[in-house]
Amino acid sequence: MSKDIVLNAIRRGLRRGPVPPDQAVGLRARLAAHPRHPIPARSRLDHAGQVALFVANVEKEFGTVARVADASEVPGAVVDYLAAQNLPTEAAIAPHPELRAIDWSARPLLRLREGRAEATDQVAIQHGFAAIAETGTLMLPSAPERPTTLNLLAEAAIVVLAADRVVGAYEEAWDLLRAEIGGMPRNVMLVTGPSRSADIEQTLELGAHGPRRLHVVLVGA
Repeated sequence: MSKDIVLNAIRRGLRRGPVPPDQAVGLRARLAAHPRHPIPARSRLDHAGQVALFVANVEKEFGTVARVADASEVPGAVVDYLAAQNLPTEAAIAPHPELRAIDWSARPLLRLREGRAEATDQVAIQHGFAAIAETGTLMLPSAPERPTTLNLLAEAAIVVLAADRVVGAYEEAWDLLRAEIGGMPRNVMLVTGPSRSADIEQTLELGAHGPRRLHVVLVGA
């Protein structure tokens, strides 16, 4: 469905006509310029500080982080996490080139299946596009090499993220997406910690709408 069809349907529902030409020009200019909102001072750190802030915020939001020096240590970090959580060593994994380049055979107990996650999967391994230090949020755009179901269906979501993809503020993550992907993908998920809700009697329930566990394997300094 085209953008014009969607916007026209909204206008009809609101009983509003087309946007006046002078307003339309301003809206187009704003969309083209990507103006920045005020950026919190807490994210204005050097890169090492931003990475430390990201880790602290992930942990504050009930997620966990394992730091490894390089990609060769990722399989071991994944196995260690699964053992600590008493989770199976079977997992659905994104068919991303950076994940394919890892020598997973070093850990023969891991049984990985590339592609979309299924409702029966307990573990999913996703490739992290970027992360935002100010809130401990992962940016996960959809793509054939990053199936969105990996972010939603499994009991435990593991995200492999390069430390140099951690930025301070949301605006910088969107800049990366525009520069590297161009137009907007079908879906961009912003994930802060495992899924949770306190809708019922203000009692926090993890895994309400997605993974009960979120674990980030952070690669590099």
